[in-house]
Amino acid sequence: MPKNSENNLRTLTFAEAIREGIDQAMGDDDSLVVIGEGVPDPKSIFLTTEGLQDKYGVERVFDMPLSENGMTGVCIGAALNGTSVLMIHQRIDFALLAMDQIINNAAKWHYMFNGQASVPLVIRVIVGRGWGQGPQHSQNLQALFAHIPGLKVVTPATAKDAKGMMIAALKDKNPVIFIEHRWLHHVEDNVPKVMFLSELGKAQILRRGSDVTIVANSLMTIESLKASEVLSAVGIDAEVVDLRAIRPLDLDTIMKSISKTRNLVVVDSSWKTGGISGEIISSVVEVGFDLLERAPLRITSPDHVVPTTHYLADYYYQDAEQIAIQVLYMLGQKSKIDIVREYFATSNPKDVPDRDFHGPF
Repeated sequence: MPKNSENNLRTLTFAEAIREGIDQAMGDDDSLVVIGEGVPDPKSIFLTTEGLQDKYGVERVFDMPLSENGMTGVCIGAALNGTSVLMIHQRIDFALLAMDQIINNAAKWHYMFNGQASVPLVIRVIVGRGWGQGPQHSQNLQALFAHIPGLKVVTPATAKDAKGMMIAALKDKNPVIFIEHRWLHHVEDNVPKVMFLSELGKAQILRRGSDVTIVANSLMTIESLKASEVLSAVGIDAEVVDLRAIRPLDLDTIMKSISKTRNLVVVDSSWKTGGISGEIISSVVEVGFDLLERAPLRITSPDHVVPTTHYLADYYYQDAEQIAIQVLYMLGQKSKIDIVREYFATSNPKDVPDRDFHGPF
């Protein structure tokens, strides 16, 4: 593929990068089909599938009935017969209806047939919060999928990775769960115009630092970057590691960072119990306990059903302010917390990322 250059870069939103990645992958692979609830609708999955049906036709881009488990079985069968499939759920919660097919078929087929069969299937699911969507439409279920051998689980945080990881996932010969946070859809980045692949199992250091390692993924990577800026203003140099994928998990990059900072904070949008944050900390302690100066810290959503009312949601979700404050507590610098609170003070509602963001679809 062509090498990247400065002239090849331009600014795209996360949503635009997703759409371009799908478009280029479809142009490169005539067998690739896109199926999902709302794919050809006017709002086209947050505009990420806009115009694809007009360009590639109804035989390659189409809607699906409300039969998630059955349709996932159809997609697995198509993949086994050589058709690459992108299946889209507008909420990760809807994929729960297809867990039997995902876990017992898609994830296991390659192993059960000794590598003679592959399932080139990408299941794209969207997570998020806001507008009172509550317990059944706002869950962050990434740990459920990461628990299953045979599945890759990717969680891009930048528009560049949204495109590169989408293309890489669609070229993978076996199932990938592609999880994106809808609060990222408006976030801009410099994205190569050419078709390119981002490595699916490699973490990336997005900010260098020396005092504490903050490991995060998806939206929490962006929130951690925001937190690191205000922490820098009060004299704490945070290194931010974007996981990019939670299966496979790139422990090597995390360990290299901790060997320098000696402190670890893991931020995850899901619940604490059984979550990816605990998995990361356990893995670090198993191989590098002596590297840590103090007990590592998990910053997650509380172990409670997601609330509907924004009065509760304001206190339920973790954001850059809470990340910065908890890092200060961890490092014994509580005297600087008021500075952080003043920096993040706003009258804007906390259940939307900014004034230009509209939803829910």
